[in-house]
Amino acid sequence: MGLTETLADYFDVQEHGSSVRTELLAGLTTFLTMSYIVVVNPSILTAIPDVKPGIAIAGFSPTEVRSMLAVVTIIAAAVATFVMAVYANRPFAQAPGLGLNAFFAFTVVGALGVSWQTALAAVVVEGVLFIALTAVGAREYVIKLFPKPVKFAVGTGIGLFLTIIGLQAMGIVVDDGATLVTMGQVASNPVAILSVFGLFVTFALYARGVRGSIIIGILFTTLVGWLLTAFGPYTPDAGLVAGGSGATYNITPLTGAFVSGLGQIEAFSFALVVFTFFFVDFFDTAGTLVGVGQAGEFLDDDGNLPDIDKPLMADAVGTTVGGMLGTSTVTTYIESASGVEEGGRTGLTALTVAGLFLASLAFVPLAAAIPLYASHIALVVIGVVMLQNVVDIDWSDVTNTIPAGMTILVMPFTYSIAYGIAAGIVSYPLVKLAAGDLEDVRMGHWALAAAFVVYFFVRTSGLIQAQV
Repeated sequence: MGLTETLADYFDVQEHGSSVRTELLAGLTTFLTMSYIVVVNPSILTAIPDVKPGIAIAGFSPTEVRSMLAVVTIIAAAVATFVMAVYANRPFAQAPGLGLNAFFAFTVVGALGVSWQTALAAVVVEGVLFIALTAVGAREYVIKLFPKPVKFAVGTGIGLFLTIIGLQAMGIVVDDGATLVTMGQVASNPVAILSVFGLFVTFALYARGVRGSIIIGILFTTLVGWLLTAFGPYTPDAGLVAGGSGATYNITPLTGAFVSGLGQIEAFSFALVVFTFFFVDFFDTAGTLVGVGQAGEFLDDDGNLPDIDKPLMADAVGTTVGGMLGTSTVTTYIESASGVEEGGRTGLTALTVAGLFLASLAFVPLAAAIPLYASHIALVVIGVVMLQNVVDIDWSDVTNTIPAGMTILVMPFTYSIAYGIAAGIVSYPLVKLAAGDLEDVRMGHWALAAAFVVYFFVRTSGLIQAQV
C-alpha cells in the first residue's frame, strides 16, 4: 500500500467525500491564511524597552527573543495541529491565538506586573484545567455558566483591543494628555505613512480573497520599508526597518521557564489570570469549531459539532505544550474555514498544515527581521474582521445590550480583556434583576459577579500591589 493509500485509509478520506489531493490543497490554503502568526505572535510577546511590555530575557536582545518565540510559535502550532489531525481527524488548524497573546503581554505582564515566567505558568495551568474538564465531559456545564451576551461580545471586544494595539504601533493612534488618544502626525511620520499604505494594500488583498493576503501585506510593507531605507530618502533612524540582528534557534531560555514562574504566584491575581486565559480560549475555540464546522457541514440537526470534545482536547494539549515551550495560549483558528471551503474534510488537511509549519522553521530569521509596524498590520485586519461577531448579539433586549456593550467597550478603554469580561459578568445579573427578568439568571452568575466586584475593589483600592 502506497503513502497516498495509507493516508486516505487512516483519515477516512473517501468516506468524507474528499481526496488526498483536495486535502493537501486545503491544508496549503489554511496555512497561507494563518501563517502571519509566525511573525505576529513573536512581535506581540517580545518586550521592547520603553516601547512595550512582554517577554524580556537577560543577556538576549529583543531580536533574539523574537526569533526564539518564532521557533516556539511554529513548534506549538505544529504539535497542536498534529494532535488535531491524528486524534480528532478534523481539518482545523491551531496556533497561539491573537488576543490571548496581547492579554499575556499588555495586561498580565504589563498592567498587572506579573513576571512573564508566571504568566507562562498560568497558561500551563489553564491548559491542564482545560484537559481535565474536557476529559470528564464538563464542557456543557462551563459553557452554560457564562452569560450569553458576554460570550457573544468577547470576540468583538478583542477585535477592538487588537485594532488599537495595531494602530498605536503604526503611529496612527497616539496618546494625548487632553483626550487620552488622538490621531498621530501621520503626514510627517514615515512609519505611519507606510503603515497606512501597507494596511490598505492588505485590506484590498483580503477583500479580493487572495490566499495569504495578510502575510503578503506584511512582507510587502517590510520590503517597501527596506527599499526606502536602502535606496530612498530615509535613514535607518526613521524606523522603517527592524533594528539589529542575531536571529537564533536556541529556545532553552524559554522552554521550561514556567517552572520558575510557579514559585512566584500570588494566589488571587494568578487565579484571575488563569480564569481569563481559560474563558477566552474555551469560548473562542468552541465558537470557532462551530463556525468552521458549519462551513464544512459537520454540524448535526441541533447545530452541534459531533464529538466536539476531541478537537477541544487537541486545543487543550496544544495550550499546555505551548506554555511549557514558552508561548501564550494556543487556540483553533477561524482561518481553518478557508481550507474547509477548498474541500478539506479530514485530519489530513490539519496534518498538512502541521507539516508546513515545521517547514517554515527555515524562515525564522525572516520573521525576526519584520519591523513592529508591519507585523501589526495583521492585528488591525483581524481586529476589523472580528467586529462582525457583534451581529450575534440581540441588541433589541437592553438586558443583553448592557452587559455586551460593557464587555466590548471596557476591553479597549482599559487595555484589558480581563476587565472587559469582568464588566460584562458583573452587569449581567444586575440588569436582569432591575428588569425583573430573572429566569435566565443562576446562582453561578451572582457568584461570578460578586467575585469580580471584590477583585475590582482590591485591584483598584491599593490594598495589594502588582506582583513582580
